[in-house]
Amino acid sequence: QTRPLRILSSGINAEYGGVHIDGYAGVVAHSIVVGSTAENPATGGLADAVLAAHNCAEAALRLIKAGNTNQQITETIQKITDAYNCSPLEGMLSYEIKRYQTEGATDKQIVLNPNEAQKKEIKSMEFAVHEVYAMDVFVTTGSGKMKESNVSTTVHKRSDETYLLKMKASRAFFSDVCNRFTLMPFTLRAFEDEKKAKMGLKECVTHELLHPYPVQHDSDGKPVAQFKYTVLVVPNGNIRINGGLFDPSLFKSEHQIEDKEVVALLAQSANRKAGGKKKKKKAKSAAEEAKSEAAADN
Repeated sequence: QTRPLRILSSGINAEYGGVHIDGYAGVVAHSIVVGSTAENPATGGLADAVLAAHNCAEAALRLIKAGNTNQQITETIQKITDAYNCSPLEGMLSYEIKRYQTEGATDKQIVLNPNEAQKKEIKSMEFAVHEVYAMDVFVTTGSGKMKESNVSTTVHKRSDETYLLKMKASRAFFSDVCNRFTLMPFTLRAFEDEKKAKMGLKECVTHELLHPYPVQHDSDGKPVAQFKYTVLVVPNGNIRINGGLFDPSLFKSEHQIEDKEVVALLAQSANRKAGGKKKKKKAKSAAEEAKSEAAADN
């Protein structure tokens, strides 16, 4: 059986979830500090990481609009994390997502803290109307370097590779994965017999039919805060379809954002402009006027 994880009573706990309807996915993540209240808020590094990550996510939301670029988000995230004496996790990416594609299969990417290879590979790009993004922010009070945890990986995702599996258990397991989850991520807890599923899993992972989602943490062992949401780019701004709930009174930091451009950006409303509604009303009024004139002529 999957080993249960202990909820930290004095650390950051990140909750991650996702659903899809006919292949169109919505993913979300949120970080909390158990026990923090308005009367007894989280302080120190815990508060710094959570507030920095939250503000990074909010700033990105205001920048994911048609005509803006991924580079603007990377630069803004660096300014915010610097203000809180934190670091974005190195190499972490956010992606444009499409039907049955939750990551990777696109050249439209947003990198939080690019490593040397990413600085050469990831190109500047503009956001466009009708695109959908899974914006994922990780912030730590440590160096930002990642290290794989010793916690067992239980979430996997099917790849595009092909291989003729040798073991009967592997073939049965992989067939079940294809039928039930298509190209979406899945957890081993979704199988009735988890031990049997693990028997078939090994060969699938060895031959890269399935890719694991390893549990990672900051290499210094410092706290990491995560916020994630799904956002749709529309003609008059964007629509965040999940996430967004946050109570700043639960956190108290000695740091604050002083960059005037970033402060002004965060002060902007995250709601899309109502231009479309006004146009519809104007169009409706014009139609009613034309109808009245035609009735008068008759």
